[in-house]
Amino acid sequence: MKTILISFIKQLIFWLLLYAFSRTVFLVYNIGLLRVEGIQFSEVIASYWHALHLDLATASYFMFFPFVLLLVQSVYSPKWINTVNRVYVIIALFLFCLLTVVELGIYPEWKTKLPFKAFTYLTNPTEVYDTISTGLFFTLLGLFAVKFSVTYLVYFKWFYKDIINIKRNYIFTVLFALITPVLLFIGARGGVQQIPINQSASYYSHHNIMNLAAVNSGFNLFISAIENYKNFGKNPYSFYSDQEVKETIDEIFRMERDSTTRVLTTSRPNIVLLILESWSADLIESLGGEPGITPEFHKLEKEGILFTSLWATGPRSEQAMSSIFGGFPAHPISSITVQPDKFSKLTTITQKLIGQGYNTSFYFGGQLIYGNIKGFILHNGFQRITELENFGNDKNVVKGKLGVHDEYLLARQLSDLNKEKQPFFSALFTLSSHSPYDQPMEEVLQWGDNERKYINSAYYTDRSLGEFINNARKQSWFKNTLFILVADHSHNSYRNWPFTTPFYHKIPMLFFGDVIKEEYKGSKNPKLSNQCDLASTLMHQLDIKADEFHWSRNLFNPYSPEFAYYSFEEGLGWVRPSGHFVYDARVKHYSETSLPEAYKDSIIREGKSYLQAVFQEYMSY
Repeated sequence: MKTILISFIKQLIFWLLLYAFSRTVFLVYNIGLLRVEGIQFSEVIASYWHALHLDLATASYFMFFPFVLLLVQSVYSPKWINTVNRVYVIIALFLFCLLTVVELGIYPEWKTKLPFKAFTYLTNPTEVYDTISTGLFFTLLGLFAVKFSVTYLVYFKWFYKDIINIKRNYIFTVLFALITPVLLFIGARGGVQQIPINQSASYYSHHNIMNLAAVNSGFNLFISAIENYKNFGKNPYSFYSDQEVKETIDEIFRMERDSTTRVLTTSRPNIVLLILESWSADLIESLGGEPGITPEFHKLEKEGILFTSLWATGPRSEQAMSSIFGGFPAHPISSITVQPDKFSKLTTITQKLIGQGYNTSFYFGGQLIYGNIKGFILHNGFQRITELENFGNDKNVVKGKLGVHDEYLLARQLSDLNKEKQPFFSALFTLSSHSPYDQPMEEVLQWGDNERKYINSAYYTDRSLGEFINNARKQSWFKNTLFILVADHSHNSYRNWPFTTPFYHKIPMLFFGDVIKEEYKGSKNPKLSNQCDLASTLMHQLDIKADEFHWSRNLFNPYSPEFAYYSFEEGLGWVRPSGHFVYDARVKHYSETSLPEAYKDSIIREGKSYLQAVFQEYMSY
């Protein structure tokens, strides 16, 4: 019993030490870059602490197979099982050491961990060899040989011992079989919390190199492989030739004139971006919803500009982040925000505003680990991030199952903005309108059937927004602030639209504030549009170059094209003024079409070409 247990614990500890050792090698190898970025020693040391959870999760994965072997050895322990364990460890060591050494070579050029797509280059190993200097190649080869040899010797000298003919203890065997896999499962998912662990758990710094140092290389490659398995090497949405798609996309985005209607009184306002969790257009009276669900929002419309024909590009929160901040539309199968090697290629509005001297902050009442949002937010460059853990045990703050409720989160943002240097860009992601809808409010709306809890949660968030805006009006910075309210995605409503229909995915967006010119207050922008159009629209109002946001349209350009796109798992919806279609690529079926025969083929070509081009760009990153 003791022998089996000690062997298991020592093997687990070995993997944790190996990860820490590999992290040290990475940091020492890149010490010149650390100095260039002015990274303090304390921040370097912090990477080991922030890496611990992800390291433990990765070690738990590695230990599943040794656990099975040890379980067998507790009742049957011939020599050949030791050989199997040795071979397993040698192969795992070899691959992990190779992975981490390869990352040393690619980081200066790629600025990322090794992604799964890099394996496509192995189809032409000569080209890989030719892209790096001979000196570097042999340096890395030598480093790999040393690292593998040292870790191999250390493991078999101090951490591993053959198990042969040990005394059986069936009670221990049963307990070991029942308890250990549960502990490994908990360790692999990063705990018992609702959201399984991902790379965001290790993100802690505004220096990307430190975040990458903290992220476990094995875990990162594993996630990258999962996210790419369906589309590795081939676009699953390849409907037309590349040239046909390019011509169609060029035609879709063609504009008669590049012009901008100036709706703001200043080109350098403070900006408060309020991202509304799961807000459907059916919550908004002016968008066709039932009155009384969001009365505070309705009041704000009279002082702002409401976008009445806007769609979320995807159905998940992490997809919305790249769409809103990076102007990059969501797509089926995966999300660019869960893959650091891909989202690092995106320019974001936050980065643009920081370049213009804006002070930045981001607020969320829950855990930003969800969907790797924290990793993406840190990539954005936000200077201050406030989430659940930053509220500590404050008894004056009411928390639900997911985190701090909206009224308390908004109050924290308001308090902080009163001390913020202007101009500032502050984003806040609400939480209370997400299930389980445990907001601190008695039900006000007694209708809604299956979505009664949902509309009451929206009522609560709306009430919190009203209180926030009323308090903000009293602050000196209010008169120079643009408020932008936009949903991350939609949600099933009391109307129970089919999930794939356009009615389901329509969302609200509102520009509001004293910085809006009087003649535009209370107006509506009816252009068919997407939330990814926010990036270009905002940049044009601020006289900031927006060329990088090539999927984003300027909605205050009278000549910008009108269309709306949305994605769902394995399919897309495409909306034009003349009609729409919904296509499920998995079964090659058009579940909805309302297009005039004269334009049907060309409009279908537009939508499918758009999806093909977006996914191809996602793959190329």
